Amino acid sequence: MPLPILALAIASFCIGTTEFVIMGLLPEVAADLGVSIPSAGLLVTGYALGVVFGAPVIALATAHLPRKPVLVGLASLFVVGNLFCAIAPNYWTLMAARVFTAFGHGAFFGIGSVVAASLVPRNKRASAMALMFAGLTLSNILGVPGGTALGEAFGWRATFLAVVGIGLISVAAIAWLVPSDVAQPSSGGLLGEVRVLGKLQVWLAMLISALASASLFTVFTYIKPYLTDVSGLSTGAVTWVLLLFGGGMTIGNIIGGRLADWKLMPTVIGTLLMLALLLLGFAQFGAVAVVAISMVFLWGLLVFVVVPPLQIRVVEAASEAPNLAATLNQGAFNVGNASGAWIGGLALSFGVSYANLPLVGAALALLAVAVAVMSQALDRPAPVVALGTPAE
Repeated sequence: MPLPILALAIASFCIGTTEFVIMGLLPEVAADLGVSIPSAGLLVTGYALGVVFGAPVIALATAHLPRKPVLVGLASLFVVGNLFCAIAPNYWTLMAARVFTAFGHGAFFGIGSVVAASLVPRNKRASAMALMFAGLTLSNILGVPGGTALGEAFGWRATFLAVVGIGLISVAAIAWLVPSDVAQPSSGGLLGEVRVLGKLQVWLAMLISALASASLFTVFTYIKPYLTDVSGLSTGAVTWVLLLFGGGMTIGNIIGGRLADWKLMPTVIGTLLMLALLLLGFAQFGAVAVVAISMVFLWGLLVFVVVPPLQIRVVEAASEAPNLAATLNQGAFNVGNASGAWIGGLALSFGVSYANLPLVGAALALLAVAVAVMSQALDRPAPVVALGTPAE
């Protein structure tokens, strides 16, 4: 892994741990701050909303600035935000610190992916993005369970202090290893960044990202009751199955980068089709524990195969000024996270069983396929017909 991309991967590990570790610490946070567990769960929602609304604000505010100082600043924001989380005296202070921290999330991954792509030859750009996102996938395997265990042993504040330490390492690594002249802002400045949002292909790519993410979170939000009630696994076994899911994500991320460098849109379309088929199989055979465990691993793999291709798709569609579009694509993933959880909950409230919930996810994946096919069709130039010559 090139050292500048390694620096970005360390930061993405820190950010991924920040985002997800709170889920494993909800009981400890709720007990310490004197709130209910559902109220503590809103700290997850608050972070997601911070990503969605913060991404365009930060991207626009930094559009004219050199990329390296922006990345150092965003990584530093995470250090400060996690420090505020660690010392928060009450629930609302912690909520404010979480939202503040999340403001830099989308911008870091958006700008960082553009920087990673600029550090390698054109035919390796998706793989470079995948290497940067590897930190995010590894955070689900190492950071989240490690942070949860640390919080259970020494208190939840110790976890955030540990993230501060990792964050400081990432700040130093970016400042030291990332070249100063990398991926300079577009000559069009702020206006150029905004102008690319008039391109249909940019919006189609972000719509695919949102639908793919919604397909995941429609089911994954409720994966624990699914595995216990439908597949018959114990609560303790679910933890190991989720680690297997994280392993699939890590492998899929690397595979996705390499496939995207080879055939970008066929990778997206084919993977989304396989994802829909897997979810249909989940609904049909999820009651068999061994099958369910295997499917969870493949599910994690397929979900992250599409991440690097979709990010590079946005960057290519907005090639004149990619930073805002790449950042907004991270917001699109988080819109999918939130809407998927809502759609899954709505389906359950209307009587859909846990066993059939994957059918809803499959429908969203197929909708993403339809949008991807339309997007690829728009890439093809219309046939030129000479005057007087009948079209074939």
